[in-house]
Amino acid sequence: MEGVEEMEVRPPSKHAEAEVSLMEAERPPKRRERQGKSPRRRRDVKRRPDDHEQLLRRRLPGQPEYSEPAASTVETGESSPKRWDRRGHFLHGPYPATHFGPKACILPNPTSVMHIQDPASQRLTWNKPPVNVLVIRKIRDESLLEPFKELCRFLIQEKQLVVYVEKKAVDDAALLKDEAFGSIRNQLCTFREGYDDISDCVDLIICLGGDGTLLYASSLFQASVPPVMAFHLGSLGFLTPFKFESYKTEVAKVFEGNAAITLRSRLKVKVVKGMSQRTGQCYGEENGVAPPSHRDAEAGKTSLQLQVLNEVVVDRGPSSYLSNVDLYLDGRLITSVQGDGVIVSTPTGSTAYAAAAGASMIHPNVPAIMVTPICPHSLSFRPIVVPAGVELMITLSPDARNTAWVSFDGRKRQEIQHGDSIKITTSCYPVPSICCHDLVYDWFESLAECLHWNVRKKQTRLTDVTDSSDTEN
Repeated sequence: MEGVEEMEVRPPSKHAEAEVSLMEAERPPKRRERQGKSPRRRRDVKRRPDDHEQLLRRRLPGQPEYSEPAASTVETGESSPKRWDRRGHFLHGPYPATHFGPKACILPNPTSVMHIQDPASQRLTWNKPPVNVLVIRKIRDESLLEPFKELCRFLIQEKQLVVYVEKKAVDDAALLKDEAFGSIRNQLCTFREGYDDISDCVDLIICLGGDGTLLYASSLFQASVPPVMAFHLGSLGFLTPFKFESYKTEVAKVFEGNAAITLRSRLKVKVVKGMSQRTGQCYGEENGVAPPSHRDAEAGKTSLQLQVLNEVVVDRGPSSYLSNVDLYLDGRLITSVQGDGVIVSTPTGSTAYAAAAGASMIHPNVPAIMVTPICPHSLSFRPIVVPAGVELMITLSPDARNTAWVSFDGRKRQEIQHGDSIKITTSCYPVPSICCHDLVYDWFESLAECLHWNVRKKQTRLTDVTDSSDTEN
């Protein structure tokens, strides 16, 4: 990849350097010397747990009594910052990737002493001028045809850029009939989701539509995501701060660099197929469980791995029974969720389905994961916020009467059987969303305009200074 060799690496913070020196002091001398001679290879150092750690450990169903964990490892590659794979070092999750696509990164801030930069210092910069731009528009919306054509013409003719679009967006019947747009359409680079990989050739993403376009753009990039510039042309527009009326000026500012960005964290989700743990279980179409002969080949395999921007939803599906799932946090059973389901969301997703289920709204820069029950059969079951560094696991309870269903940002819905597990943690690949003003003003403006947060008729002031209770005497 052309831009990878020239990427800037932000120096680790003082806190991170202190962690490195502490680990160096604890490492045996031979191991320390061997790592200094071969920096390109990375090995895991095993350690023996102490008695206190053994007492705190709680076994999962079907898990052996103890398995030695690998100790923390430090990535020594030149193109990536140092970070620890073990989540225990940082409560706010893995070190976020600070390079977005081939040519974009966060402007280095040498005065920062925190592991996560001060939100006010999150500024976008370009190692090289962007060349390839991905334009995503809302499909089946005729009102977006003119903005789409106008933007593509501006990027190709005036900015001399290479524009990527989805094939079904170009094959629109209205666009095919427009002869004036024919010359521009022939210069567009098309791709198909699931068939063509464009993750290494896109420098900037421009979305035309609502919040769904940003979610779709996130799903196209399962690793590093280029900066996203979203224009408000949809129904809600909570994640789309830009107005299309001034798109030429706004796009020019972004190309110049030094724009404010919000790092929207994503969830790294794994669905692992396992064997049935329920003894004496009846198999058949009535309970939606496949016979063991059809599941042995998939046992213990990761059937799906995704990066999710909003939320992971586990619900009861078409069944009339309550869903009954177990929730684990870092390998320890926390609680069982009995109700319509559970939502595991990012701060970005806290203003979506989670907010409708009664959860609090969290700013995207807060490193956290939110767990929200859906209509729980317990009045004391309230939404909780956990640190971004933990790993959540959801399994079907052994006593569950029916299976569960899981969806990821409203897509790829599938059934969860007994023995299957859903592992969720914070991804190190956030979505860099470009701000129109700054990350604080944009978020609160979205709360006021889109959700009408704390909007009410103002109380009129008293015309008389004295209180009515003072006149009684």
